[in-house]
Amino acid sequence: MCGLAGELRFDGRPADADAVRRMLPALASRGPDGEGFFERGPVAFGHRRLKIIDLSDAGGQPMTDASLGLTVVFNGCIYNYRELREELLAYGYSFVSTSDTEVILKAYHRWGSSCVQRFLGMFAFAILSHESGEVVLARDRLGIKPLYLAGAPGRLRFASTLPALLAAGDVDTSIDKVALQHYMTFHSVVPAPRTILSGVRKLPPATIRTIRADGSYRDELYWAASFTRHIDAADWPELIHERLRIAVERRMVADVPVGVLLSGGIDSSYIVALLAGQGQRGLTTFSIGFEAAGGESGDEFAYSDLVAKQFGTDHHQIRIGRDRFLPAVDRTVAAMSEPMVSHDCIAFNLLSEDVSKQVKVVQSGQGADEILAGYSWYPPLAGVPRGRAVDAYAREFFDRPYQELARQLAPEWLVADDVSRDFVAASFGRPGADTAVDAALRIDSEVMLVDDPVKRVDNMTMAYGLEARVPFLDHEFVELAAACPPELKLAHGGKGVLKEAARGVVPDEVIDRTKGYFPVPGIRHLQGPMLDRVRDALLSPAARARGLFRPEYVARLLADPNTPRTTLGANQLWQLALLEMWLQDKRI
Repeated sequence: MCGLAGELRFDGRPADADAVRRMLPALASRGPDGEGFFERGPVAFGHRRLKIIDLSDAGGQPMTDASLGLTVVFNGCIYNYRELREELLAYGYSFVSTSDTEVILKAYHRWGSSCVQRFLGMFAFAILSHESGEVVLARDRLGIKPLYLAGAPGRLRFASTLPALLAAGDVDTSIDKVALQHYMTFHSVVPAPRTILSGVRKLPPATIRTIRADGSYRDELYWAASFTRHIDAADWPELIHERLRIAVERRMVADVPVGVLLSGGIDSSYIVALLAGQGQRGLTTFSIGFEAAGGESGDEFAYSDLVAKQFGTDHHQIRIGRDRFLPAVDRTVAAMSEPMVSHDCIAFNLLSEDVSKQVKVVQSGQGADEILAGYSWYPPLAGVPRGRAVDAYAREFFDRPYQELARQLAPEWLVADDVSRDFVAASFGRPGADTAVDAALRIDSEVMLVDDPVKRVDNMTMAYGLEARVPFLDHEFVELAAACPPELKLAHGGKGVLKEAARGVVPDEVIDRTKGYFPVPGIRHLQGPMLDRVRDALLSPAARARGLFRPEYVARLLADPNTPRTTLGANQLWQLALLEMWLQDKRI
């Protein structure tokens, strides 16, 4: 994991090296172990390095191979880099490092942009061809690694985070009205390529963008899971178990120790069990808990302790008191590349702060619910005809219907069309995805998963130079899960096929428990200093001048801060406040 940045010029001028250098301090937490810079005429690359594979200077970036005429900047990890390295050696390539970065460079020379099809891992990279001046940008299949873009006449800038682009300057920071409507409707998610800012876009997952020297470009979508029944399997739990075992094993590739974020739920517990089964001893695991609030417990230590004891891990409980909670809120908002309303962000920020002091790489259970139907909105879709699936999904998942939104957003910010429903309808209308549940799982894995839990984990772990790896998002595991019949995933209250696969491997108490989450009662139940912070954000001069929300709506929420909830039970007041806090933090 690292942070990358760059500028491409298309107007005959040299790249603005100072602008790229201004981005690097904003990426320092993603790469605390080193900094590099490259410029060649209209192209400049910058990089901040986190040393995980090949800890020597030979693995530094930007990496140039003068004999091949290529330069690369890369963020992520290619788990099969050793196998690819051996294959490339057989083709006659020589290596000066043992890094996966150099494997990307040689693989691109050998196979062109189709090299991404051979990569098992998470990645975002930019490769410059010195001879043609073409630059290829690429992002992994599930969008685990981010890549943001800011265009202007005659140039394009890119970076691993949105704040890095703001640091470079000259960005249109006006609010994108369509993105705002998505934020308020589509579970606070803004689908790619949009962001909340008009001047910043993001490269969609599984996308290769080839940019010519004149600024013209072409995009290629190189992967998608089918969500059709193309696999005839007699024993789905056995297939799921074996594929997950391989995914977990792959993610142990590192030249530093690897730990596990152990929430106490089935997903992270399964990862620990599989690692133990592979002979890992003395595995370091971490759990977090908060003070109770509003009658709601703030930890799940009983389950994580059970798993840690059974598998003999070196387990660490991280208990968060009120003295650490409130300061972490602003720090969490500052770490967000885009506004993310989930209160889990604060949990991950605090967890990452403490975990990063002991290890540099962790495995995490994110993605299982979106891949294996673990959420509450999937069961109501079972049996719904495909022709009525859009309305059924919107009714279960959208934060509020369009008619209600029209009474909450200020009239000048409201878009005339129900853009979120239109977006869902376009996705559901694509070929494939046999059932309504399949269609929901497809859009969630391609959009919501990428721009909520995956982005949350990336932003919060990388705020402390901690690399998070997510085996449930191994693309081969996702392909298998997509083909699994929906009724098997919906069984046993959700993730049924996973629960059957885990039986006998994970303690029954964990498998049969009520679904859990990172509990952060201080956000779900706003009171005291936290409510004061929310009030200050929404009543600030900046918020009043911006005028995103109808004043009567804000006043109603502030008068009753914990009753109004979105469709899925999130606090409506926190959703508004988080957006304003993010905009104010970025001085927008």
